[in-house]
Amino acid sequence: MKLEQNVKQITNEKSQITSLVTGVAVAYAITCIVLIAYSILLRYSKVSFGSSMLVITITCIVSVIVAGYDAAHGASNKGWLWGILAGLLYAVILVAIGFFVDDNFSFDTSSIMLLILAVAGGGLGGVIGINIKK
Repeated sequence: MKLEQNVKQITNEKSQITSLVTGVAVAYAITCIVLIAYSILLRYSKVSFGSSMLVITITCIVSVIVAGYDAAHGASNKGWLWGILAGLLYAVILVAIGFFVDDNFSFDTSSIMLLILAVAGGGLGGVIGINIKK
């Protein structure tokens, strides 16, 4: 009986990790699609570049909410924690990409703000995900 409980717990933990990774992957898919569409809109219309930070910020917030939702949706408890982990993972990957792509990258107030928004958005998505069951 104890062996069955251990196997069930390990399976559940793997499922949660899979949900976390899937949530972050979906969030990045959303981010890429929206930002590519926005880039095309910038190129072929008269939309000004001045609105880009707003679009990027809103896209990131919506993406981490989705990541938190997906990460926590299959959890039995602590959805807020799974959501925060998803938002944090999203932000850490984004900062790492910025570090490797941009030679002048610096971890400044905008990076800290991104981390705060990602953690808060992921937590919100986790709360929503844990409370909406299939």
